[in-house]
Amino acid sequence: MAGAMGVDVGELRGTHVPVLLERCLELLAPALDTERPVHVDFTLGLGGHAEAVLQAHPTAVLIGLDRDTEALEHARRRLRAFEDRTHLVHAVYDELPEVLDRLGFAGIHSGLFDLGVSSLQLDEPDRGFSYARDAPLDMRMDQTRGLTAEDVVNDYEPGELVRILRVYGEEKFAPRVVSAIVRERSATRITSSARLAELVRDAIPAAARRTGGNPAKRTFQALRIEVNAELAALESAVPAALDALLPGGRLAVMSYQSLEDRIVKRAMAARARSTGPIDLPVELPGTGPTLRMLTRGAELPGEAEVAANPRAASVRLRAVERLKDRTGEGARERPRMSAQGARGRKRPGGRTEGEDA
Repeated sequence: MAGAMGVDVGELRGTHVPVLLERCLELLAPALDTERPVHVDFTLGLGGHAEAVLQAHPTAVLIGLDRDTEALEHARRRLRAFEDRTHLVHAVYDELPEVLDRLGFAGIHSGLFDLGVSSLQLDEPDRGFSYARDAPLDMRMDQTRGLTAEDVVNDYEPGELVRILRVYGEEKFAPRVVSAIVRERSATRITSSARLAELVRDAIPAAARRTGGNPAKRTFQALRIEVNAELAALESAVPAALDALLPGGRLAVMSYQSLEDRIVKRAMAARARSTGPIDLPVELPGTGPTLRMLTRGAELPGEAEVAANPRAASVRLRAVERLKDRTGEGARERPRMSAQGARGRKRPGGRTEGEDA
């Protein structure tokens, strides 16, 4: 069946391999073991993870969010057999509160984020996400609105471009890359992903090009994040998702680069520890943890997973459960902690030592 851009949805389904599928199902399953549970797929994409959840939990209701209208169309076709218990919504993941209010749900039992660029966006040559294929410089996940990568590359001030490449792409040769871009655009507008990739490659020293994969990778990542305001949306989306979890609810997040993972880690860790004075024998009301970490630090994919699905190579998975007994709502005795453990606790205004990776 043809998709919105003439792509066969069956072909996409055959080539798309959901990342860490079995592990995500395992982590979320206890929260979905209830009558009519509500699961949110914050990054629906081609619907692989969502389909597996619906198959494994025959009474579950799915709320699938995606800003990409083409992805939504493909997912709608894939999930047609479950349409009586699915709500697919054109929205960015930080719009969850509005979506839940509109659909009449008070909270959710489970949620999953699969961050970064989707298989559809990478594999569709006209989207401009890939540095390995020539395409118009677009990179918008939602092609109905917003600036394109072409706008950013050609119209941003040089200093702002350097900042974007350094912060979002962690590109240490950002000034050299931007100098090459500015020289090129002063002569002719940069409109091609292949031409941009060539400019980046030539700007980076030969010695640095020999390791780390395609030298344009970091620049393309930075532009994609800027075009889609990904980090700003994520900074509000993760707390909103945690707020929406019902007691016993679970949230899993898969990140693919350190900037995303850092945001997720901080949001989860802040709610998984006490905020009260460390030397009191009881937890003060409102200061106890409200989350339990389900993963020890960030879980990485195994060799078999990467071999079967190379796009899983950089994934980092974190998951939490909202405590059924909200320990922050009443005084309770604190478990005894060693001096070493106490030193690892976060003090108000201080830094945490011994925090997980």
